[in-house]
Amino acid sequence: MIFQLFPVSISGVILGIVLLFYLASAAIKILKEYERGVVFRLGRVIPVKGPGLVIIWPIIDKLVRVSLRTVAFDVPPQDVITRDNISVKVNAVVYFRVIDPIKAITAVEDFYYATSQMSQTTLRSILGQSQLDDLLSKREDINAELQKVIDQQTEPWGIKVTAVEVKNVDLPIEMQRAIAKQAEAERERRAKVIHAEGEFQASQKLTEAAQIMASQPMAMQLRFLGTLTEIATEKNSTIIFPVPIDLIEPFLKKLKKE
Repeated sequence: MIFQLFPVSISGVILGIVLLFYLASAAIKILKEYERGVVFRLGRVIPVKGPGLVIIWPIIDKLVRVSLRTVAFDVPPQDVITRDNISVKVNAVVYFRVIDPIKAITAVEDFYYATSQMSQTTLRSILGQSQLDDLLSKREDINAELQKVIDQQTEPWGIKVTAVEVKNVDLPIEMQRAIAKQAEAERERRAKVIHAEGEFQASQKLTEAAQIMASQPMAMQLRFLGTLTEIATEKNSTIIFPVPIDLIEPFLKKLKKE
């Protein structure tokens, strides 16, 4: 009889130790600094727990961990038709974090999935109201508008959207060629405008120089002598240049008197 009771007592002790260990592990939770615990006690929410050591009642309490760190996820490429009827593919990245753990658990079934879906639909909606030129040149304004709209939609869920960045805009090949031609034409236009402005400024300076020379004959003589000096440096063997009539006019008058 004694030999029969001995194994039973050992088994009971082992079972008690296992049960005690299970209850302790179920009651004691350790939450990291960036984590908070939403506790449901018999189905009702009690104040948020954590961080650090948290003790709950086994069986009657259920703890759900919520991370408060900023989450970054890629929005898959979306087919968007812009306001000027151009089909493009656009993807983006969204940064958000949980600011109210209770709302993030109770107000929506899966806040991560819900935020992802909201970002995709908002991306298509906002970009569909924009023209292609704005999408390519006003990226910061579009990012700000996306962040504002998504943040308003996710606020009831206890989610704060801190930033939205449009990453890539994939254009059809035909549109890429058209944009390249447009850019080339714009460069040519700027080059012609700059050349015309240079010609206009040069003509103004030449007009001013001509007016000065017309009012000051000596200036014309000095320019003439300077031109002769430039020609002489080019190693020409023969130089033919007109003689100003003013230089020989005294001799002509003398010949007429004789």
